[in-house]
Amino acid sequence: MHESLFSNPRTWVAIAFILFVALFGARLWRALTAILDGRANAIRTELEEVARLRRDAEAMLRTATAERDAAASEAAALLAGAQAEAARVTEQARVDAQASGARRERMALDRIAAAEKAAVAEVRAAAIDVATRAAQQVIARDLTPEADAALVDKAIAGLPQAMAKRAA
Repeated sequence: MHESLFSNPRTWVAIAFILFVALFGARLWRALTAILDGRANAIRTELEEVARLRRDAEAMLRTATAERDAAASEAAALLAGAQAEAARVTEQARVDAQASGARRERMALDRIAAAEKAAVAEVRAAAIDVATRAAQQVIARDLTPEADAALVDKAIAGLPQAMAKRAA
């Protein structure tokens, strides 16, 4: 019992497969390659977009780094300027404080001198007042008309001598 080649179902499956591949294989191959080519083109487009985005990001990074460096330099310059200004203001405040202290010291010394003058003047006025009252009392008590005449005569007699001293 020997079977023929065409009576074997495997042969018919193989023939059907070969016919199917022969008839539809080219179409399937074209369709598969078209799909794969489309996918490859889409991937290529995405890779180009990614490369473009990367270049843009690198450019933005360089710009941001340059701006950061410029801002840091500007901040350093501002800080140096602020420190210099603070030193200048501190020095000016010190000078102003010294000048103000000296001015207040002069004003205090002037006030003390004025107070001393006023006190001396007040003491003199009081002394003059006391001396005047004492003189009035002494004169009123001790000076009689006879003593008054003797004093006037004595003053008149000493007048030529006093005038001679002043002239010399």
